[in-house]
Amino acid sequence: MLVGFAAASIVTSVVTGLTGAFVMPAESAHADVSPAAAVRPIAQDAMRSASIGDAPTSSGPGQAAPPNRSVAGVLTSIQAVDPAALPGFLSAHAADLDRLLVDPPAAADVSRLWTLLDPARQSELVRAAPHVVGNLEGVPYDVRGKANRLDLQRTIDTAKQRLRSERGKAARVALKRQLTTLDNVKTALAKKDGVTRTLVSLDPSDDARAAIVVGDLRTARYVSVLVPGMYMAVGEQIEAWSAVAQDLYDQQTGFLKRLGGAGTTKRTPGVAVVAWIGYQTPVLTNIGGLELAREGADSLERTLMGIQSLRASDPPYLSVLAHSYGSTAALLALERGTVTVDALALMGSPGSDAQSVKQLDVRGGNVFVGEAPMDPIVNSAFFGSDPGSPSYGAKPMGVDGAVDPLTHRTLSGSSGHNEYFTAGTECMRNLAMIGIDRGDLVLDGRGSATTSVASHR
Repeated sequence: MLVGFAAASIVTSVVTGLTGAFVMPAESAHADVSPAAAVRPIAQDAMRSASIGDAPTSSGPGQAAPPNRSVAGVLTSIQAVDPAALPGFLSAHAADLDRLLVDPPAAADVSRLWTLLDPARQSELVRAAPHVVGNLEGVPYDVRGKANRLDLQRTIDTAKQRLRSERGKAARVALKRQLTTLDNVKTALAKKDGVTRTLVSLDPSDDARAAIVVGDLRTARYVSVLVPGMYMAVGEQIEAWSAVAQDLYDQQTGFLKRLGGAGTTKRTPGVAVVAWIGYQTPVLTNIGGLELAREGADSLERTLMGIQSLRASDPPYLSVLAHSYGSTAALLALERGTVTVDALALMGSPGSDAQSVKQLDVRGGNVFVGEAPMDPIVNSAFFGSDPGSPSYGAKPMGVDGAVDPLTHRTLSGSSGHNEYFTAGTECMRNLAMIGIDRGDLVLDGRGSATTSVASHR
């Protein structure tokens, strides 16, 4: 009886801790598509039916959706279509294009097929189907950025037009909510301090998803992907999440310049940080299960494979920096044996099935764990393991506050479950080091690094 009561108390405590909303640091005309017949706005169809990455829908009563290889064949067929006839072809195959997102082809296949299209066909595909092009892993990131900006503006214009004529109260509330979300995405895209931001994914459905890159994902030597936990909705948090990415970008760039040494003639390596909200993050009513974590793992897996596919000839140093429930999603993705990253950092993690770093696809077991005082989630092993336990084999990452031995700045500490990404913290400094392959300079919680800083000056 006492054992049962104790177990119930632990679960209650963990769930209560997970319910705390993630407190972010302070900050941080629809064109005609075809002269003959307008191609229907694919983004609107996505909102009415399936969202990106959902299970394939059937083509009709009792009829299964076409195999993915047939759908991907649409891209191959485009190569043979006369450019003048392409708008009509894309209109006729709009459903097949939609299914490219519902059941995505391999990023490597998309990349190969995209390079076979001449610039005229690529441009027409962007104009006719920006929602598909903007969210298809394997399409170059600058093209996706252009397509998603077009899709964003078209969706805003359409929502405004519908709002002017809509009389239903519930429908007007939904449209206003959607416009707020999309306007916040648009605001988050604004360039800061001369650093380019690219919208590399956008799903404007009710459970909106988006990813904004700070820096140039096409050329960056170091790429970090930020994976959020619960209560991280695009509408409410995309601006603040992008500000976190900007802070990491600034720190990583600054440390690379400093560590390069005075008078160096080498160009500072490029950095890109992805403010990724690529899955429906949980709320109080569904935080206790793994369904959304598995969906997040699927989406993150596609994102990572997309980066590695497009950068196959020039692979970046790729790190995943994940918080709370997002860390469980990241762990699930890296347990599958399908994608490997160079570093993984977990903050406030409730764990996963993996019982040690040896079960994760992280090169060299390069896994770091940060655990703040007063965080009720750490050491809970709520989803099967405790990444912070000695037997797990992860490296400790200080988050309590310290003096940076490199810059001599005083770094503040993180407390509770929601302060890991606050600017000026030891945690953010350590995440910056992890992202630029300087795990040897990560402070371990005792104010010291694995390797002497002086030896790297």
